[in-house]
Amino acid sequence: MIVIFIRAIVLYIVVLIAIRLMGKGELTEIQPFQLVVILMIAELASIPMEDLGIPLINGVVAISTLLVIQILISYINLKSERARKIICGKPSILISRGKINESELRRLRININDLLEHMRTKDYSSLQDVEFAILETSGDLSIIPKSTKKPATAEDVKAKTSKEEIPTSLIIDGHIKYDNLRELNLTEEWLSNQLEKHKVNNSKEVLFAYIDAKKEVFVQKKVNR
Repeated sequence: MIVIFIRAIVLYIVVLIAIRLMGKGELTEIQPFQLVVILMIAELASIPMEDLGIPLINGVVAISTLLVIQILISYINLKSERARKIICGKPSILISRGKINESELRRLRININDLLEHMRTKDYSSLQDVEFAILETSGDLSIIPKSTKKPATAEDVKAKTSKEEIPTSLIIDGHIKYDNLRELNLTEEWLSNQLEKHKVNNSKEVLFAYIDAKKEVFVQKKVNR
């Protein structure tokens, strides 16, 4: 029992030192290769604790080796832009000039609902407020708002505030959201009329359509493939 206790303390200290040497950036915006190293370090630390037949030094050497590899890769990324693109990838533009980049969403296997969810976590509930949305290599979504939609407090403009409402999806990837229509007391005929105003003949041609709190309808057509 004492042996397990001592081995656990030693391995904890080794892992803690390794994570500290990897740098603060490893824990804030984890790249894929960094996540692999952290998971492997955790696994290598657990094996000597569970199996007393494995020398403790084996786990220490393995963790130290991964630490050296991690530092080496980080240094290469720092010095070479080409290596960084190969190892970490490059950012992806999901929304450009207020329009959803359909081909990029398809390539990354991201659906529109996921994109909207990420936007809401950044306090942007409407697509019309967003100029660019960039998926960083760390997996985080960066939002660049339109110039007229940059955040301002009510105190700055000395204006009365109104209750915020989340825009409601009407069509996603050609599929009409009938539940949302019923919730808003809207009909399919009304939706067809709105599509005609945007020069759309069939809902199957629509990538994304929604109605905002001001009852304005936004429609983006699919890109011809």
